[in-house]
Amino acid sequence: MKKGYIVKIIGILMLSLFLVISMAPSAKAATIKLSYAFFAPARSFPGVQMMRWAKEVEKRTHGKVKVNTYPGGTLLGAKNMLDGVISGVADIGCFCPPYLPGRFPLMEAVDLPVGFKSAKVASAVTAELYKKYRPKSFAKVKVLTMFCCAPGNIMSKVPIKSLKDLKKLEIRGTGISGKYLGAIGATPVAMPMSSVPESLQKGVVKGLISSLDVMKDFNFASLCQNVTIMNGPTTSFAVVMNKKKWNSLPADVKKVLDDLYYEQYMWTGKYEDDHVKEALAWSKKKYNVKVYKLTDAEYKEIDQKVHFMVDNYLAKTKKAGLPGDKFLKDLYTLKAKFEKSLEK
Repeated sequence: MKKGYIVKIIGILMLSLFLVISMAPSAKAATIKLSYAFFAPARSFPGVQMMRWAKEVEKRTHGKVKVNTYPGGTLLGAKNMLDGVISGVADIGCFCPPYLPGRFPLMEAVDLPVGFKSAKVASAVTAELYKKYRPKSFAKVKVLTMFCCAPGNIMSKVPIKSLKDLKKLEIRGTGISGKYLGAIGATPVAMPMSSVPESLQKGVVKGLISSLDVMKDFNFASLCQNVTIMNGPTTSFAVVMNKKKWNSLPADVKKVLDDLYYEQYMWTGKYEDDHVKEALAWSKKKYNVKVYKLTDAEYKEIDQKVHFMVDNYLAKTKKAGLPGDKFLKDLYTLKAKFEKSLEK
């Protein structure tokens, strides 16, 4: 056999082998890496839900997706979280719409004092309202889920057993919670949560309004041995993804993320409610914290005093050409529905 012929045969075989290898599917597809940012510590309940979501995504995609989490503002802060996701600084971010007043006018209703008594119900209502209305204010991102913290209650250094005890008392509250406190007779004091412990110690404030998980998570029970149940405003959260990154994902990964929308807000709401109960029990045992409730007449009085916030919302959305009245009606309908099914 001629040498040139052998070389030609070898060349053809090598070319065939190369084509087979190049056309064959990769033994292991490249891992999709996603960055997920949050502004509060990992131990906070939104931080816990972030970690849970990341693990579920990795498990359900069989390792095809790896989620790197950045809690505690290590990548983006509370005020620039949304814009950071839009610009691609982070692929995913968890932020509070009420921290950006005016940008989500229709969804603002869920943060009003509408009488939510649990995070489960507030989260379900918020997430379902988003799915129904899909406000244009979220058009630049992909919404992965929404949820709420438990309703705000007052933690204080002095007992608050009636509305009279609250009159002119300095209580830390910001945004809607601050307006709520002012309407019911307290003196709201705006400050970052990080400044509250020192302010309590120095007497700058006599208490704060927040979900009660902070009694344990931030050890406020050591400074506030009194809790007054108010069922005040809650705070909504949205988990959003960069639109370009979302569009780049394969269909099977998109399905996993979409399928987690409902499950994640239900899981988070339940976790928060359970965590509040745990924190309160811990506070009672370790610091002998006392819990007070107002009279039914006082709760009705509060509803009347804070209703102007709902009226303002309706007037503002009407002026903007938004269906605030329908949105609010749906909110109350869903609230009643989920209270029956989730608060048994």
